[in-house]
Amino acid sequence: MKKVTILLPAYNEEASFDLIRENMERVKAENANYAWEFLLVNDGSTDRTLQQMIKLHRSDPEHYSYVDLSRNYGKEIAMMAGFDYATGDALIIMDADMQHPISAIPEMLRYWEEGYDDVYAQRRSSKETWLKRKTSQWYYRLLQSLTNIPIQKNTGDFRLLDRSCVEALRRMREVERNTKGMYSWIGFHKKGIYYEQQERRSGSSKWSFFSLVNLAINGITSYTTAPLRLASFLGVLVSVVAFIYLVYIILVTNIWGEPVQGYPTIMVTILFLGGVQLLSLGILGEYLGKVFNEVKGRPGYFINSYNGMRNDTKDTTKS
Repeated sequence: MKKVTILLPAYNEEASFDLIRENMERVKAENANYAWEFLLVNDGSTDRTLQQMIKLHRSDPEHYSYVDLSRNYGKEIAMMAGFDYATGDALIIMDADMQHPISAIPEMLRYWEEGYDDVYAQRRSSKETWLKRKTSQWYYRLLQSLTNIPIQKNTGDFRLLDRSCVEALRRMREVERNTKGMYSWIGFHKKGIYYEQQERRSGSSKWSFFSLVNLAINGITSYTTAPLRLASFLGVLVSVVAFIYLVYIILVTNIWGEPVQGYPTIMVTILFLGGVQLLSLGILGEYLGKVFNEVKGRPGYFINSYNGMRNDTKDTTKS
């Protein structure tokens, strides 16, 4: 019998656990021809999320496992830990708030059995605000235009990954992670399906505006050097424009003379050049910051325990 792991990263999702158990029990009952593992990752929660995970594990240790991270690392690292500790032949990633419908799981399994390695779910519609939907669309268009990696639109982490995909992702140990891009980068045989996102029944979203902006910037700088080329292009363009303007000033001065009242022109030129320089330095800083974090060679995370056992940890540094 094939084993399937459902990975549920959670940060302050104490109120969602009754719904989690209800849905996971339905998954077991409706897909009884598979062995199931429900892997919960506590991402440094400050409420009783960990206690709820321990309760589930103790009530059914055969099916429920948990990883307790040593602090809040963010969802990307929590999923990294999930990849390391999942034991299934396939892995399904779901949000702990249960906005991802379990009704999509049988279709994912069917395509997996047909030979697809990555069955990703695309939202048919979204209950997000108009601005958030549009900015998301613009971001994916921009990212696709800047990289030669095919990026799936309107997709998140809700997907089924074959063990081969999980092992490939485990080998990618960078700490500045953008897993959505990694799914595309590793390749493999992909298939898209559609789903309707569920209403959040408890708690609130942990994604702030600034965390979403940081995720977007991280995605762009992780998979393309186009911003660096843009900085180089701006530098060349400004240099050419400045040289043409220099020739113009020399000619005007020699032919007609030049009164002293050039202050506004000088200020505009200085501010423009300063803005271009600061933009270029900012782009360089983003990439340099990523290099700085990666060259330290630190592990992506530490854990307090796996299923309550503090010493039962995996050496992932050689994965």
